[in-house]
Amino acid sequence: MTEFAVWAPRPERVQLDVDGTVYPMTRGDDEWWRADVDAAPDARYGYLLDDDPKVLPDPRSARQPDGVHERSQLWQPTPDAWTDAGWEGRSIEGGAIYELHIGTFTPDGTFDSAIEKLDYLVDLGIDFVEIMPVNAFSGTHGWGYDGVLWYAVHEPYGGPDGLVRLIDACHNRGVGVLIDAVFNHLGPSGNYLPKFGPYLSTGSNPWGEGINIADADADEVRRYIIDCALRWMRDFHADGLRLDAVHALVDTTAIHILEELAGETETLAEELGRPLSLIAESDKNDPRLITPRDHGGYGMTAQWDDDIHHAIHAAVSGERQGYYGDFGTLQTLAQTLKHGYFHAGTYSSFRHRRHGRPLDTATIPATRLLAYTLTHDQVGNRAVGDRPSQNLTSGQLAVKAALAIGSPYTAMLFMGEEWGSTSPFQFFSSHPEPELARATAEGRKREFAEHGWDADEIPDPQDPETFLRSKLKWDEIDDGDHGRLRRVYRDLLALRRDQPDMADPWLDHMLVDFDEDQRWIVMRRGSLVIACNLNADAVTVPVTGELVLAWGEPTVESLGTRLGGHSFAVLRNVKR
Repeated sequence: MTEFAVWAPRPERVQLDVDGTVYPMTRGDDEWWRADVDAAPDARYGYLLDDDPKVLPDPRSARQPDGVHERSQLWQPTPDAWTDAGWEGRSIEGGAIYELHIGTFTPDGTFDSAIEKLDYLVDLGIDFVEIMPVNAFSGTHGWGYDGVLWYAVHEPYGGPDGLVRLIDACHNRGVGVLIDAVFNHLGPSGNYLPKFGPYLSTGSNPWGEGINIADADADEVRRYIIDCALRWMRDFHADGLRLDAVHALVDTTAIHILEELAGETETLAEELGRPLSLIAESDKNDPRLITPRDHGGYGMTAQWDDDIHHAIHAAVSGERQGYYGDFGTLQTLAQTLKHGYFHAGTYSSFRHRRHGRPLDTATIPATRLLAYTLTHDQVGNRAVGDRPSQNLTSGQLAVKAALAIGSPYTAMLFMGEEWGSTSPFQFFSSHPEPELARATAEGRKREFAEHGWDADEIPDPQDPETFLRSKLKWDEIDDGDHGRLRRVYRDLLALRRDQPDMADPWLDHMLVDFDEDQRWIVMRRGSLVIACNLNADAVTVPVTGELVLAWGEPTVESLGTRLGGHSFAVLRNVKR
């Protein structure tokens, strides 16, 4: 017998449909409806609410073989699916993370085709892959942030069995897996949860109605979120989660849901005997996220740090529009590299108010912040989804890599960044409803037209070509500067792994020097120095030592190191 159970306080009657046969369900005092049925291991099922003839999928469905509007299917991995018993795991702190989108990472866009690229990632020096959301969403392709059935795995990628194969293959190669989880909103197509219960709040966020984590009857919704998060790590062997836009989780209760999740994740890690990591995406620059719970924080393992991205990108590229307005100088870059946040109780011209709070660098290691030159957001949310590699020289890309990877922070790359991929990463969707498809396309054009873009230049998210253009071109990885850049990325990652000075996580131990006029900046990491020239012309940096790694052909002299335009050098046993 199989027990079917669903939390549904709103309907007066709930019936279970298993492969076309309808069974009554019994309502408990806890508002859960239950029925024990003799069902096949792969039975298709759903719920009938009151007199509505539509069979609705299970809110905790493990599999949606026919899409999010249709019946759920029972699923468990086969007994011999896992072969990763030897995987002991590791924390993400200080590691190298590779963010990727399953649908555009390979031509086939599946979990199984991603497995074929794992040896490449191992050779590159990657410790973790961070997979953009794979929860079930409407349509065949999309970014994944419009998920409506958070427990199910998107079927076109290979469904739950495909995800098991990918994670198992990663672990057998010594690579951890992080899953991007979205708990701050639900997508517009296939969201049947409000029919079952009060999953949505009275508030809203930029993506629609918020999730009820603090209003009346929020306890079961909070449980829904936490159980889903733990399931990725327990049942799918994921090594952690990236939590999308946690600033949109409006929690007014005494124990924030992130703190609650951190506590339960710690308990699960003890049960499993391996580390589990939680990475928060937040725009608040609030150190409480990454402060341990016993010190009054939420206990997240780490946090994305957009200030580091903005400081590096604006200084190297010269862009100043929008949120780059407060960045661009080397003084700003040095301050951000040295203190983690640039906005730390300071005025933000983009927000027109004070923003952030200082990070206690004496107690919080730099490895709890992620440094990156690119993310899916920082390219995909540009009007035409253009990468820095489509606008900058290879030397500028190499300098950005040296600043991010050479820093004490946990490093993250976005797929294709390491070879300067020429593919854009554009915003794409495949909503099957004509009205929603039209609204998505028109809304995208209107949004950027308000910022001065020609609406005709904005790619149509619903056009299949927008999706296909965003796929990586693997045949270019060894061509010319693409191959040179990839080798430099590999060498920088090896340097992080092999040099003890690069493992020092304390910002108070790092020295940063710069010259605003000559446009050079130096990070001192123990006996190592990473010297970068952001100028198009050659400059002499007043450091000298044994050359370890470089982009360009630096000249090391007794009184300094001559760096060509847009280049860097790593030196050991530096004298000044």
